[in-house]
Amino acid sequence: MTQSSSKYSEAGVDIDKGNLFVSRIKNIVAETHGPGVLSHIGGFSGLFSLSNEKLKDPVLVASTDGVGTKLAVAKLCNKHDTIGIDLVAMCVNDVVVSGAKPLFFLDYFACNALDLKVAADVVRGIATGCKQANCSLIGGETAEMPGLYQPGDYDLAGFVVGICDADAIIDGSNIRAGDKIIGLASSGFHSNGYSLVRKVFFEELGKNVDDYITPLGCTVGEELLRPTRIYADSMMSIVQHFAVKGVIHITGGGFIDNIPRILPKGCTARINAGSWPILPCFTYLQEMGGITPGEMYRTYNMGIGMMVIVSASDVENIQRQFRDHGEQPYLIGEIQSAETGSDQQIFIDGVY
Repeated sequence: MTQSSSKYSEAGVDIDKGNLFVSRIKNIVAETHGPGVLSHIGGFSGLFSLSNEKLKDPVLVASTDGVGTKLAVAKLCNKHDTIGIDLVAMCVNDVVVSGAKPLFFLDYFACNALDLKVAADVVRGIATGCKQANCSLIGGETAEMPGLYQPGDYDLAGFVVGICDADAIIDGSNIRAGDKIIGLASSGFHSNGYSLVRKVFFEELGKNVDDYITPLGCTVGEELLRPTRIYADSMMSIVQHFAVKGVIHITGGGFIDNIPRILPKGCTARINAGSWPILPCFTYLQEMGGITPGEMYRTYNMGIGMMVIVSASDVENIQRQFRDHGEQPYLIGEIQSAETGSDQQIFIDGVY
């Protein structure tokens, strides 16, 4: 056994180190567990009971995602304790769009060779994200693949399962002309468009992660590693008390590609581009990178990470409740009837 393990280690995979890693993160993972968790880390699978979910016709809602090349920035900064928050955010923000409450989360961590500190920091961030989303981290996979990844590289994927009642699924089918669009402030770039971000900051401008950028009020690394905002808690408070007609997570594709995904035929969304403050990171990137407004709105969230479509009569109360949960809501647009013969489903005043 010892000889076999040693030979495998020589090939680049250290089983003992993997076992040590599991032992180090057990308590971190356990801190995220809610009443539905029936298993402990280290088993072959994660078990979760739905007995506490008092729903008439429960529907499971699942999503999977990654964080893209934001990982490259984490490597440049040698800071890995927040990228896990991004991973959780990108997944749970997608399931709350359907009105689902996140239940449990799993992660996949692949690398060249396991660095215990880096991997533990990543899981610590995932646990933090799960706490923010009120979901349990019930398992994951750590894979050492020296023939596939370069030394120091790793990749992440996340998987979340949520739940909602069948008659409470939010799918946009009830959206009508006259409905209003509330936008929730983002924390920055979130986890999208980083290939272009890195090209502008590092290649075209020649910046380093430690360079201080006065318009941003922080270093390059601090701005680019700012964690993605998780909207699960505030969104659950809204869907439990109001009739939400549509929710849009502004991820890759920005405003232009994401808004039409929820709109029924015959409806268009008109966005007032001056109704919320554009974050400095977007203004700086656009100006320094020579990027057109249209491309910015098709690549980035521009300061709005989530949109909620509701009846006009509910706007004031919903905004108040969002503020009570720590969000910054803005009334950013409305739904209109599509012009005859037009298939365009989004208009951004002065931009698109």
